[in-house]
Amino acid sequence: MKFCSDCGSAVSLQIPEGDDRQRHVCDGCGAIHYLNPRVIVGCLVTAGDKVLLCKRAIEPQINLWTLPGGFMENGETLAEGAARETFEEAAAKAVNLKLYRMFDVAHIDQVYVMFRGELEGGFAPGIESYEVKLFDEKDIPWDQIAFPVMTDTLVEYFEDRKNGVFPVRLAAPTRRWVEHGNIPPSRKRREADA
Repeated sequence: MKFCSDCGSAVSLQIPEGDDRQRHVCDGCGAIHYLNPRVIVGCLVTAGDKVLLCKRAIEPQINLWTLPGGFMENGETLAEGAARETFEEAAAKAVNLKLYRMFDVAHIDQVYVMFRGELEGGFAPGIESYEVKLFDEKDIPWDQIAFPVMTDTLVEYFEDRKNGVFPVRLAAPTRRWVEHGNIPPSRKRREADA
């Protein structure tokens, strides 16, 4: 941030009185500008034993598969955002949403909140998707999943489905795990058991 959105003056990094970290503070009017993590909401949508995936038509990770998801908007709840993103990316209505996975990705200032839901009606590619398809577990294109958090969500889901118990989990992927696209530990365990 270079300029104040309130008055247009330059901003500088300072530790405001009573704070414990640097913030962008306006050199003119003194307004403090807080930059907070972005919230990404998404949904693991099922139809019977199949999971809905979208092939991305936008960067990052264009042409790779993902669960529908994106940035939460002001004025909506987490579940509303997940349902909206599902509709925008897959023209699909997700119902019976239940909180499922959360990821603190602190090194890129993002928080992912994933829901489980059921498909009601049809689906089709939205403007951010080239293709939308229902996959059986055995047909998931594991080497073409766009983001490690999506891979981890899918892996945990298939493990949980075997037991019929879907606990809410919080994970904090490391920088190295995300940057190098490593297979999450849960998937490595699963492949070792095969």
